[in-house]
This record gives sequence, C-alpha cells and structure tokens, in this order.
Amino acid sequence: MALIGLVRVSTDKQKTVRQHDALDAICLKVFEEKVSGKLAVDERPGLTAALDYLRDGDMLTVQEVDRLGRNLLEGLIVLNDLFQRGIAVKVLEGIAAGEHTERSLILDLALALAEDRRRDIVKKTKNGLDSARARGRVGGRRPVVDDDKRRVILARRAEGQSIREIAAAVKVSVGVVHKTLNPAP
Repeated sequence: MALIGLVRVSTDKQKTVRQHDALDAICLKVFEEKVSGKLAVDERPGLTAALDYLRDGDMLTVQEVDRLGRNLLEGLIVLNDLFQRGIAVKVLEGIAAGEHTERSLILDLALALAEDRRRDIVKKTKNGLDSARARGRVGGRRPVVDDDKRRVILARRAEGQSIREIAAAVKVSVGVVHKTLNPAP
C-alpha cells in the first residue's frame, strides 16, 4: 500500500507549502494542481494524474476533503471510482479526518460543506464587488497601461513597429499592447 498525495489550491497566487508540509513526509508521491475545485475531473490535471497513478490497495491522501473538490457531485464521483478500484482515501484534517475505504455520511457531508463554503465565498465576493461599484469604485487589478504608456504604444505602432517590439520597449506583455491597440467595445 502506497500513500499518494494530492495538493490543490485554486489559483497560481496561492501557496501550497502547508499542504506539502503535511503530505511530503508521509506520501510516496504527491501530485499538485492550481485550479478551482469546482471543475470536473477531466479539467483537473493534478487529480487526473493522481487517479491514473493510483493502484489497487493504494491510498489517496489529502490534507482536507475539500482538496478533492468543492463540487459535491464531482467529489462523490471521484470517491465512488476510488472505492470501486480498491483505493482508500486518507483525510488528515477536518470533520472527515481518518482513513476511508467506502463512502460514508461524514465524507458526503464534508464534501457538501465544501461546496457550500465555495458558494458562500462566491456570494460574498459578488456582494463586495457590487457594493464597491455602487460607491463608484471598480474592483480588479490596476491598469498596466497609463496615459503616457498608451501614447508611446500608439506612437510606436504608427511608426510601423511590431507588437513584440513595442512590448519589449515599453516593458509590458504582447497581450497588453494588443489590448491597447484594439480596445474592447
């Protein structure tokens, strides 16, 4: 029996160190992904790789059950598939902490709570953005291109420079130059 780990965070900016600290010491191999837990299994490369790697008698190990996903249906599908293949699940923390060889009410409940927490996060984020807009503020990143950079980009393009040349000279990405030259309607 081999312990195989799965580390998941939702975005590239989030850190995986805490999960790796918990799993690296006990797992033979640890798979990592930086994608939303709401996605289907086939849209999650780390989970897919882990599922392909696991063999009968192995144990998929996660720090918390919501690392498997924050979509109840997808999580249940993954668990059913694992248990039918003779693969156990080990959860290190949370209400479902322990080793599981079959579905249980506590695992189902933990997945349902994970989906509910995700729904709550999305709702609070939307409410915060709506509130900020009502006060005249716009959320999101600050624009990379200010008026001075915009003038330089437009002037260089008028001189016949390529988008790549402009991007290198102004120190912005090709995409930023493209968006500046072709603003959305």
